[in-house]
Amino acid sequence: MGVVNSNTQVGRLKQSLQAKSAHDRFLEIIVYVSMIVVTVLTIYPFLNVLAISLNDSVDTVRGGITVWPRQFTLENFSLIFTYGSLITGFKISVLRTVIGTIAGLISGSMLAFTLARNDFQARRFVSMFLAVTMYVSGGLIPGFILMRDLHMIDTFAVYILPGLVSAFNVFVIRSFIDGLPFALQESAKLDGANDFTIYWRVILPLCKPALATVALFLAVGQWNSWFDTYLFNGSNESLTTLQYELMKILQSTTTSATNSQDTANMAERMSQVSPESVKMAITIVVTVPILIVYPFLQKYFVKGMTLGAVKS
Repeated sequence: MGVVNSNTQVGRLKQSLQAKSAHDRFLEIIVYVSMIVVTVLTIYPFLNVLAISLNDSVDTVRGGITVWPRQFTLENFSLIFTYGSLITGFKISVLRTVIGTIAGLISGSMLAFTLARNDFQARRFVSMFLAVTMYVSGGLIPGFILMRDLHMIDTFAVYILPGLVSAFNVFVIRSFIDGLPFALQESAKLDGANDFTIYWRVILPLCKPALATVALFLAVGQWNSWFDTYLFNGSNESLTTLQYELMKILQSTTTSATNSQDTANMAERMSQVSPESVKMAITIVVTVPILIVYPFLQKYFVKGMTLGAVKS
């Protein structure tokens, strides 16, 4: 009788394991299918933009382009890069991206390090002041008047100084510093290190994930920015940016107004291509540099984005 009961229990256990295994396999299939769908939905738009940018503009008007160009051509890109001010704009965009990212990282991390110190008496007031700036701003006209009174119109500094400190970036770095053992700073002080030495040689090397996250935010913001060029340096061709010049090229595909012979020639060439093809080519030109930088920061970026997500 005992043997029969034992065999029955073993049989039920096998059935339970088989049922559980089938259930697990079903869930795995759902997860894999979901991830494939998400991946396709994420990659397809970019491949579609790339295909249209590499397709003949006349053929593009017919529609139906998916992820592969029907009539391959580089004319859309050659048209963009024949624009006279594009090289100058590219240089200024690279310069402002590099300088703006480095300056923003240093200033933001310094302020974050200060706010993370318990012995800083005004930390609560400064934190509240920064938080208010995230929701309240002076507006466009007061901002322009301020830049004018500071004599920053038609200067390169207008690209760097107004956005030198971002409250959001400061809070991201501060959250990471708060998670570091304060004993590290105390130990460095016992060894004779001053505050700047602690910041530079102890805190910064440990904040790579947060710094990489903020660096990507700053770099993308600086690289994609064009409105400040339009607002402050629109009449200064030596301080134009790549995005501003691409915006003008895009506008020239839909308007025929010309003020110079160079612009007239450009407009004549634009009339021979479809605005959709030029738009997609511009999108690729703007996106590729960031796509090149991102893989080098990915491992730090993922960790930095999950700051505060798990509390021990």
